[in-house]
Amino acid sequence: MKTNIGAPFGKDALILGIETSCDDTAAGIVRGGREILADEIITSAPRHVPFGGVVPEIASRAHTEAVEEAVKRAFSSSGVSPEEIDAVAVTYGAGLLGALLVGVSFGKALAFALDKPLVAVNHIRGHIAAAYLADKTLEPPFLTLLASGGHTAIICVKSFTEHEVLGSTLDDAAGEAFDKTARVLGLPYPGGPNVERLAREGANTVKLPKMLKGAGGYDFSYSGLKTAVVNYVHAAEQSKKPWSKADVAHSFQCAALDVLAEKLFAAAEERKIGVVAAGGGVSANGYLRERLAKEAAGRKMKLVLPEKRYCTDNACMIAAEGYIRYAQGEFASLDLNAEAYIPLKNASEPL
Repeated sequence: MKTNIGAPFGKDALILGIETSCDDTAAGIVRGGREILADEIITSAPRHVPFGGVVPEIASRAHTEAVEEAVKRAFSSSGVSPEEIDAVAVTYGAGLLGALLVGVSFGKALAFALDKPLVAVNHIRGHIAAAYLADKTLEPPFLTLLASGGHTAIICVKSFTEHEVLGSTLDDAAGEAFDKTARVLGLPYPGGPNVERLAREGANTVKLPKMLKGAGGYDFSYSGLKTAVVNYVHAAEQSKKPWSKADVAHSFQCAALDVLAEKLFAAAEERKIGVVAAGGGVSANGYLRERLAKEAAGRKMKLVLPEKRYCTDNACMIAAEGYIRYAQGEFASLDLNAEAYIPLKNASEPL
């Protein structure tokens, strides 16, 4: 039976979240959709460094080895017993299929063993729900900038359950552009943090295109920027003239991120919404966070930024979104399957 989620955070339901969509095995326990009681992450990232990116088979095996331990740590650090939780929330998509299947299988088995409801969580919604962990008073409507390795979009959060996509990337996501720039600059995995680190040593001196800056509504495009970086680096290497990797990194970062802030706040002004948030791994970037804070202050808008830890993949955001699903009575059956790809909906449809 579905319940009314008009005021969903009054009930202190305990939700266990499980996240295994990429290279981090995470388990978290959240009370009432807002209060973090446990936050455990076991990462396999070091195993992928020699390959320059996440190897799906290695990630899946690492999740298999770590998922039980991550959940045990979550119960231990929270002081909550397995019998006390109200539901098990698990990421079913999007992500690496084999990796997702580990979490989904474990979540189903645990929910069955404990006789607790199973809640299927969309990873994208999880990144949006991270804002509720950052601001315990936050309620819709607000705008969210979703910027990750798989998606880049501006989303209007109309209610706890209804989201509208105002614009999204037409090709690569912002995180993908960072990874590709890192590779052409010879930086190790993970690309995003290493590009950001190098950019601190450079200046915005390389002319690069800003994707759909004055066109395309609230959509983005990163393919032209990626190609421009590749062409610049190759031309510089062939010319044998001195050039600065740090300047390329800094210039790329400005071109990639400035437009995200510009379009987010343009959408907020058009919609007359005074609260904006951000989620996804790219929103952990220090330059972007500073730019968002500056733009929000200049417009006297409220900005909700999750801690960097909760911008990247974690189980607490899955538990937070799982609470919303739980309050709605939206439970999954034990034949739940993982989905590698969950598309963003058209602008007129709920996400």
